[in-house]
Amino acid sequence: MSSPFSPAQPRRILPDGPALLHPDRLFPIEPEARRVARRLYGKVKDLPIVSPHGHTDPRWYALNEPFPDPATLFVKPDHYVTRMLYSQGVTLEELGIARQDGKPVEADARKVWRRFAEHYHLFRGTPTRAWLDHAFVTLFELDERLSALNADAHFDQISQLLATASFRPRALFERFRIEALATTESPLDDLRFHRMIRESGWNGRVITAYRPDPVVDPQFEGFAENLERFGEIAGENVGSFEGYLNAHRKRRAFFADMGATSTDHGHPSARTADLPRSEAQALYTKVRNGRASAEDAEMFRAQMLTEMAAMSLEDGLVMQLHPGSLRNHNPSLHASFGRDIGADIPTATEYARALKPLLDRFGNARGFTLVLFTLDETTYGRELAPLAGHYPCLRLGPPWWFFDSYEGMKRFREIVTETAGFYNTVGFNDDTRAFCSIPARHDVARRVDCAYLAELVATHRLDEHEAQDVALDLAYRLAKSAYKL
Repeated sequence: MSSPFSPAQPRRILPDGPALLHPDRLFPIEPEARRVARRLYGKVKDLPIVSPHGHTDPRWYALNEPFPDPATLFVKPDHYVTRMLYSQGVTLEELGIARQDGKPVEADARKVWRRFAEHYHLFRGTPTRAWLDHAFVTLFELDERLSALNADAHFDQISQLLATASFRPRALFERFRIEALATTESPLDDLRFHRMIRESGWNGRVITAYRPDPVVDPQFEGFAENLERFGEIAGENVGSFEGYLNAHRKRRAFFADMGATSTDHGHPSARTADLPRSEAQALYTKVRNGRASAEDAEMFRAQMLTEMAAMSLEDGLVMQLHPGSLRNHNPSLHASFGRDIGADIPTATEYARALKPLLDRFGNARGFTLVLFTLDETTYGRELAPLAGHYPCLRLGPPWWFFDSYEGMKRFREIVTETAGFYNTVGFNDDTRAFCSIPARHDVARRVDCAYLAELVATHRLDEHEAQDVALDLAYRLAKSAYKL
């Protein structure tokens, strides 16, 4: 007899109704702590969203066109979704992801959606399921969990709503109560969509962030061509190191004029360097001429983090460092589909020695903020919390990427707070490409923080009025302050 859970047979998913979103989800089990969590959450759940770092597409807000279909909204841009499906044998072509070589992929959005729905059980227990369920219930009024049995009905209902004016990007932005949202762009971007937003008269605050990786990382695809274009755009001769640095200053100033309050740096490690100027110039010449070894490339990235810190002290842009991801781990997918397709893997990351050259120069400087992120949780108590608990310039970013989850956020608070407290952190940012997940992610973060604070109140380590104040800071005020929003 075949198993009732055989892949050959459709799973029978019973309707869940409103219980898809239980009002006490993520709250403590112990009754008194749960009651406190409810009260704390009631103070923060409707606060505006400050989203200071993310990867949504600015053209959505500039053009304000309807999202074309559910698959384009929920499946194709979300590498949390695509990597899970790929891990279970669903090809990216079947999900409609465009190939680099232009070969055909699935073009029927309904078929992509059906494939997603057939595999929705794969997301059980993951934060992705929580985010998706939140969007399905709160935005699209779907009270039955997605499955192969209801895939077409869900597709039709979402499609009908997406065709209405109230589901266009700007309307959703306002419905989500987003006070400010930052996208992330390369120095080679002309920011035309940000200019369109500014000139449109719409009062939604969408700003950019300066991400110089394509012209800082010698191992970035097309680095030499990127440098030439960089110099042309900035009107600087990037043949010299000083001209190259001036090009960064000019582009940073342009980004700041377009609303940017931060920079972002996605390096393999947190290594920094402070080379004598003659050595830095010689290294740049080697890098620019394509003669850099892997160690040279790492040293150049390290030097540029310190140069970027110096510029942040000059222009006031908050600096973010997202290290520790081994990018494009799957060479076949990278060759076929390009960067940012989800095949990125966390690595062990060292901070105390790596950051010392930068901190020796700027660790005590007033007016400079460096927000540190990690994909290596073992560094929380050993390095990151002690560093942020000492250096005035350092703040800790929230759990990122693989740890943007209930368990990841809870571990972060438990390990970091004892040494760095709450006020050497920057609240929450969603760091997402998936627009409809923004309110869901912030709701999860607010619930987790309220649950943690409730435990402190229940164990008599905080008074409840103190916990209320901290909850407001974590949900809203810290991000707004740290990112100068």
